[in-house]
Amino acid sequence: MANDFKSYLEELNFKKQFEKLNKKLKGKTVILYGAGSLFQYIKENYDLTKLNIIGISDKKFSEEQEGEIYLDYKIIPFSNITNYNADYVLIATQNYIGIVENFVCNVFDKTKTKVKPLVKIPLLTLLREIWSR
Repeated sequence: MANDFKSYLEELNFKKQFEKLNKKLKGKTVILYGAGSLFQYIKENYDLTKLNIIGISDKKFSEEQEGEIYLDYKIIPFSNITNYNADYVLIATQNYIGIVENFVCNVFDKTKTKVKPLVKIPLLTLLREIWSR
């Protein structure tokens, strides 16, 4: 699986994407959404310390886990994610279109929080993915 993520991220030129993201989000608060294997691979292979990450959220985290630590980050249950008033939520999943749409239209629609993918897929690739469904 690690080799799959390595190839996937290399193909998307993630290293360059990540450098740009670090510059863009300097001084901004960030919540990561998605605590799965892609995020775990990125955490193990990239330096996330330049991002001001205030916590990590995922549908698998319960309210009882709020404040506990997962992979060095404070757990933020999805049900409380808007309470943190982060500047950005970065979606750390491969299939992020539906999540971004839901977050922008329903979850963060009345906030100033911006929602972006952690790993950006080129538009043409996204269109192919959408049309192949």
